[in-house]
Amino acid sequence: MLYFTRWRALGIILTALVVCLCAVPNFFPEAQVKTWPAWAQRRLVLGLDLQGGSYLLLEVDANYVKKEKLEQVRDDTRKALRDARIGFTGGITIRNDAVEARIAKEADVPAALTKLREVAQPIGGLLGSGGQRDVDVTDAGGGLIRLTVSQPAMIERMRKTIEQSIQIVERRVNELGTVEPLIQRQGTDRILVQVPGLQDPTHLKELLGKTAKMEFRMVDTTASPDQATVPADSERLVSASPPPVPYIVKKQVLVSGSELSDAQPGFDQRTGEAIVSFKFNTSGARKFAQATADNVGQPFAIVLDNKVISAPVIREPITGGQGQISGSFTVQSANDLAILMRAGALPAPLTVVEERTVGPGLGQDSIEKGELAAYVGSILVIVFMLITYRLFGVFANMAVAINVAMIFGLLSLLNATLTLPGIAGIVLTVGIAVDSNVLIYERIREELRGGRNAISAIDAGFKRALATILDSNITTFIAAAVLFYIGTGPVRGFAVTLGIGIITTVFTAFTLTRLIVAAWVRWKRPQTVPI
Repeated sequence: MLYFTRWRALGIILTALVVCLCAVPNFFPEAQVKTWPAWAQRRLVLGLDLQGGSYLLLEVDANYVKKEKLEQVRDDTRKALRDARIGFTGGITIRNDAVEARIAKEADVPAALTKLREVAQPIGGLLGSGGQRDVDVTDAGGGLIRLTVSQPAMIERMRKTIEQSIQIVERRVNELGTVEPLIQRQGTDRILVQVPGLQDPTHLKELLGKTAKMEFRMVDTTASPDQATVPADSERLVSASPPPVPYIVKKQVLVSGSELSDAQPGFDQRTGEAIVSFKFNTSGARKFAQATADNVGQPFAIVLDNKVISAPVIREPITGGQGQISGSFTVQSANDLAILMRAGALPAPLTVVEERTVGPGLGQDSIEKGELAAYVGSILVIVFMLITYRLFGVFANMAVAINVAMIFGLLSLLNATLTLPGIAGIVLTVGIAVDSNVLIYERIREELRGGRNAISAIDAGFKRALATILDSNITTFIAAAVLFYIGTGPVRGFAVTLGIGIITTVFTAFTLTRLIVAAWVRWKRPQTVPI
């Protein structure tokens, strides 16, 4: 156990050295680090509780999600009945959280029930639904068929809405250039957003508060915006920029914002005004080309969240799948619109239900207290090891120092976010690392009391303590893994530092300490063990 080949010893030393060097960028100003090569710029990111920032709790509009689902069922119902050539009277209405359709002929009710039950889909897709469907179709009598969305279906719809919203919120926040935001689900209908370093969340709230549902539709030139009634297939919208200008816009969507592949802010070369250039994907480009070819000379509306941001006239077919939007933008508003278009539309509106701003002063106080706890804990551990194990205590303290440096190196390499609980995890790791050395040293003492000579006792101590060290660290690592997968926010930060600390502890306490002791044994050839 005390014999190391030259290459093995060199590999251990180089591994420890390289990982420790990864922590070096944290000791230099961020501006200076940015001038280094990209591979050398990885460093720790301080969490919200250490450097301050913004905390937002967003709530998804559950009523909007329910309304969207009912409207989808209504549209599917209308299409299914028309495809089956089954007549209905009085239109298809939404009443009391259900869709109702009154069949014109009583004899068509059985066929209508059969056809509408095909509209219902398994909850959660083909697998895991247990045969349960998202819509219950019932005969209410008198030719009235009622389609009710089941509660499990609404729960599944909300789950998917939350997941999609998290992805879009994350893209929007990342577009702002912030570092390591924390975005996660909280409860059944809420999303937690933490952005370290962002002291003014006003701009962030504006971006997250917009649904950003973008549509390209035709302006209805057959109706005047001033007339009292609007055609059934059109609706009255107003312009996004003040003063509000009314438009009559057709409900049919030519191309949706989901078919955009890119959007960038820029300037019109002729007028110098801020614009947003956009590009469609293959499907969107084909639809846009067909729509502009069929409507040359007609105005079309670019609609964002039911407001017209631009209504240009189609001069010629646009076949390249690209275009630009102008509309009295400022540089900031053009950039914001481009961010929203790139990130995509939220499936439902989000409302800010809680907002907190953590100042950098409070974060600095947390850092100072965390550092104090780390220093006091480390000094006490070092003194204890020196008093109890003398020279071997020095070896253990060297290994613990390298262990802490390796933890910071690995966290920097992963661009991990360090929080106050994360500092607690590092302090706890120091204790765990020393505990591993204590197990080894006490085992060496037992071997010496059993009559072994110095070198044999040291070798047996390392060999027989290995199983105990592995068992204790594996069980702790399992607990850290459970905390990581089940916990949220600061709990996960604690779990990450603890898990990384356990890995480095096994490396330093058993491999590195053993290498140091082996080098001492070869140098001194001791007859007694100073322990």
